[in-house]
Amino acid sequence: MRILLTGGCGFIGSAVIRHILHDTRHTVLNVDSMTYAASIEALENSPASEGYSFSQTDILNTEALDTLFQKFQPQAVMHLAAESHVDRSIDGPGTFVQTNVVGTYSILEATRRYWLKLDKQDQSEFRFHHISTDEVFGALGPSDPPFTETTPYDPRSPYSATKASSDHLVRAWFHTFGLPTFVTNTTNNYGAWQFPEKLIPLVTLNAIEGQELPVYGKGDNIRDWLFVDDHAKALVKAVERGKPGETYAIGARQPRSNLDVVQGICKTLDLLLPDSAGPRERLIRFVNDRPGHDFRYEIDPTHAEHALDWAAEHTFEQGLKRTVQWYLENRNWWENIRKRHYAGHRLGKKV
Repeated sequence: MRILLTGGCGFIGSAVIRHILHDTRHTVLNVDSMTYAASIEALENSPASEGYSFSQTDILNTEALDTLFQKFQPQAVMHLAAESHVDRSIDGPGTFVQTNVVGTYSILEATRRYWLKLDKQDQSEFRFHHISTDEVFGALGPSDPPFTETTPYDPRSPYSATKASSDHLVRAWFHTFGLPTFVTNTTNNYGAWQFPEKLIPLVTLNAIEGQELPVYGKGDNIRDWLFVDDHAKALVKAVERGKPGETYAIGARQPRSNLDVVQGICKTLDLLLPDSAGPRERLIRFVNDRPGHDFRYEIDPTHAEHALDWAAEHTFEQGLKRTVQWYLENRNWWENIRKRHYAGHRLGKKV
């Protein structure tokens, strides 16, 4: 299968490309505009693969997209390009509207223009796979059942609102124009190469350097954590097996509170790199919560597990150890990011 993948230099996109090139016979065209969170290094040895090609293109550039479609002749699109950091969406929601909403409209229309020129057989086999988040469903209470594919939408932040909008556009293009689209919604991902403004890399790097670990509120907000390599395998199975008009909720069945996560990072680091000053939990500080901070996300992945013949392989403890070890072994990468993006001050403020 020839797959046009947007956002392939991002955290999840790069994991998908690594999996495609290492474990499948598919070829991939990586379309990425190379924003602040993009990392060519995260592709590892992918650029040397015969099955890989790259175009630095903004998905808002419709003329460039049309050219790429005609040259590459994809049989599927995997749309991962998105702004994804909630705190940034609060500070500057306009960028999220442009990328997540207008950008999704742009890639949908470019796909439709290309798809309409295919013969009937190729049209029926084509797939547009939109990768989204469980944050579109809003927040769960302590005793609420986990999200499923039929949970009503209730986004609470500019980020989740723009992702909800993009999900609706993708489904509308299926129902209105017949474009063979489907959606996957997933929960919090973690693993190697994650940009160090997200919870697990941020806490890990601060803890390595003996800095304070500020935690929002009481740290009792709950997330379902999915190791990114497991998610990449699910996404590739989805593009291979996904049915037009369907939704697949992808999760790991491993909910943890933010405080549990931070304490787990501290304990893992204490084992891998003991601190002479004592256990790193001493660095935890509770700070004022952020606006609109959803209490709990959790996914019931039963439908996706059966339909895609997939299940998460890593426990949270296994994945966390691999992740912390990776950041310990790849200090040059995140130190260079800090120099480029944070001008000498700490990686972020709160978690």
